[in-house]
Amino acid sequence: MTTSNSVKPQLNLTPNFEDTDGFYNRLIDLHRHGDEQLSQKINARLILTLANHIGDNDILQQALNIAAPTEENNNA
Repeated sequence: MTTSNSVKPQLNLTPNFEDTDGFYNRLIDLHRHGDEQLSQKINARLILTLANHIGDNDILQQALNIAAPTEENNNA
């Protein structure tokens, strides 16, 4: 029997970047002058760009699980 000492990577939910308010403001500015369709395209490009940067399917699945609607966040 083979055993593996490798630990499955976990999604980092601890604040991990500086100037969160500045990032949020820049993100909102991307959407400010567009319509709903443009906003959805911007979000899709951003999500796919960041998913590519992460590159780990286990981590990405953890993020999808967190983002999935639940009774608690169904209206979010």
